[in-house]
Amino acid sequence: MNIRVINLHKSFGDNKVLEGLNMAFPCGKRIVIMGDSGCGKTTLLRILMGFERPDTGEVTGIPDRISAVFQEDRLLENFSALSNIAFAADRGLSKDVLLRHLDEVGLLESAYRSVSGFSGGMRRRVAILRAMLARSELLLLDEPLKGLDEQNRERTAAYIKAHSEGLTTIIVTHDPDEVALMDAELIKM
Repeated sequence: MNIRVINLHKSFGDNKVLEGLNMAFPCGKRIVIMGDSGCGKTTLLRILMGFERPDTGEVTGIPDRISAVFQEDRLLENFSALSNIAFAADRGLSKDVLLRHLDEVGLLESAYRSVSGFSGGMRRRVAILRAMLARSELLLLDEPLKGLDEQNRERTAAYIKAHSEGLTTIIVTHDPDEVALMDAELIKM
């Protein structure tokens, strides 16, 4: 089922963030949302997740199982990379599968290290793996490639593309290059 945003309005005090927003997200497609800072991209994701309620308007077609990468990584600081991923991953995935995913994003050698000592780019990749390996019907990624160097950015984008095929995926970014990098359709706000 397609996700539809119908005449959505959201304000925070006098700040009108979303005004009459209408858009549709086709089932099974990868969509990139771009727009100026403050135009409501993250607020829209928060509404899709149920963390915010619109003032008026409605959203239809939201599935029950959603996974997300937030602007902040939200990791379990004292856990290893492997434990962070296992915490959120589909329970049917074996340790070997989880290690293979860590390898795909260049983190196999750090699998057993605490994420508290990780660089920003390493932390970001763990956050992405957590979301990608959770069993979901909708994947929401808020600036997933921020903080990654060029090599890891391309590697991680390839990982996301490969593992989100056929999954409704909504990506928020400021970087126009990420539309092509993610092989996604573009929606401007």
